Amino acid sequence: MDYPAPEWLLSTAGELRMPFSDTAKYCILGISVALLLLALGILAWQAFRCCTETHTTITRQDAVNRDPLYLVEKSRTVGNYSGAPCTRMENVCTEVRRLSRCLSPASFPSSGSSQVDGDTEEQANITKVHGSLRYSIYYDQLQSQLVVTVLQVEGLLGPGPTCSLQPFVKLRLMWAGSEGVEVDDCTDKEGGGSAPVLWTVLQEWQTRIVKGSCNPLFGDQFSCIMQEDKKLNHINLRMEVRHFDKFSRHTVLGEVRVPLGQLNISYPLELQEDLKAPQKDLVGEVLLTLKFLPTSQRLEVGLLKVRAVLTEMWSDAALYARISVQCNQHKLRYQKTSTVAHSLVTVFNEVLMFSLPELPLEQCKMSVSVYETHTTRKSPKHLIGQLTLGKEKSSEDEHWSLMMRSVRQPIAKWHGLLS
Repeated sequence: MDYPAPEWLLSTAGELRMPFSDTAKYCILGISVALLLLALGILAWQAFRCCTETHTTITRQDAVNRDPLYLVEKSRTVGNYSGAPCTRMENVCTEVRRLSRCLSPASFPSSGSSQVDGDTEEQANITKVHGSLRYSIYYDQLQSQLVVTVLQVEGLLGPGPTCSLQPFVKLRLMWAGSEGVEVDDCTDKEGGGSAPVLWTVLQEWQTRIVKGSCNPLFGDQFSCIMQEDKKLNHINLRMEVRHFDKFSRHTVLGEVRVPLGQLNISYPLELQEDLKAPQKDLVGEVLLTLKFLPTSQRLEVGLLKVRAVLTEMWSDAALYARISVQCNQHKLRYQKTSTVAHSLVTVFNEVLMFSLPELPLEQCKMSVSVYETHTTRKSPKHLIGQLTLGKEKSSEDEHWSLMMRSVRQPIAKWHGLLS
C-alpha cells in the first residue's frame, strides 16, 4: 500500500539549489564547450591525415607502375593470363630478379666485360698517353756509378681546361735476375711458350712533386753504385710519370723504358722520349692451392711458396702476403700470413679460409699482394707484386675452372707476380 509523501518534505526538496554561483556555472559551461571544440578539431585533423596518406600511397603506386622495369615484368606476367584479372600476385623470385637487376651490375649480360680488376681499368684509362720525358743518363766505368737526371716532362693533359696535375716521376732500376717457372699467364708469346724472365728491383727513386703544371721542370739527379755481377745489358731503367693523389692511389700517366745495354752511356747522354702506356713486369711467382667447399660456402686458399730474386741488399728482409676476396664488387675482410725470412724460394705452407656470401662463385675474385719488410729495423713495407684470380680474368680461368670442377679437392698452380 503506497503512502503519499509528507507535504513538508516536498516543499524542502523544491527549495534545494546548486551550491555554485552563476559565474562558476558559466565557467564550467565554457570549459565544456572548449573541450568539445578541441575534440572536434583533433577528429578533423586525423581525418585529414588519413586522406593525405591514402593519396600519397596511390601516387607512389602509380609511379611504381610507370617504372620501365615494372612494366616489363608486368607485361611478362600478364601475358601468361587471359582476361582482365581482378587481383595480381607478384612472384617473389621475379621481384628479386627485378631488384637485383637494378642494384647489381653483375647480373647484366655484359658483366664479364664490366667487372675487371683495378690494374686493367687503370691501363684502359690511359690507353691514349700524351706527353714526353726528357732525361740524361751517364755511367762512370771507373767508379761503376750510374747517374740519372730527370730534366722535364712536357705535354701532359689535365682533366680540365686548367692543368691541375701534380706530377712526379718514379724511377726503378730493374735487373733480369733469372728465368722463372713456366706460368700460363706469363709465358713469352714470341718465344713459343718459353719460361719468362724474373725482374728484380735494384733501386727505386722518386722526384719531387710539382703542383699545377703540365710541363713540370725537375732537374733531380740520382746515382747508385753498380755491382760487378750486374751487367748493363741485363738492366732496364723504368721511369713512370704519375699524378699525386693524397687520398687515393696515384694515377700513372705514362712510362719510359730504357734498356741500358742498347745505349752508349760512357758519356752523359741526353734523350727525350714519348710516354707510353705502362706495362707490368714479372717480379716473382706464387704457388697457390684453391679449394671450394660448397656445403659451408667457404674458400680455402693455400699459400705454399713465393719465388722472388734476392737483391742482396738487406739480410733481415722478410716477406708476408695479404690475401683478399671480393664478391659482387664487395670486398670481404682480408687476411695476412705470417712473416717469413726472405730467400730465393720462401716457404709459407699456410692455409687461409674465407666465408663467401650466398652468391655464384663466378662473381668472386681473389687478389694476393706480397710485401717485403725488415725485422731488425723500422722501415715502411714495400710492395713486391700482386696477382688477381677470378673467373672473369681469361688468363686465370683455368685454375679457377679446375677449382670449380674439383669440389673439395685442393688444386695447386704457379702464378706470376706482377709489378
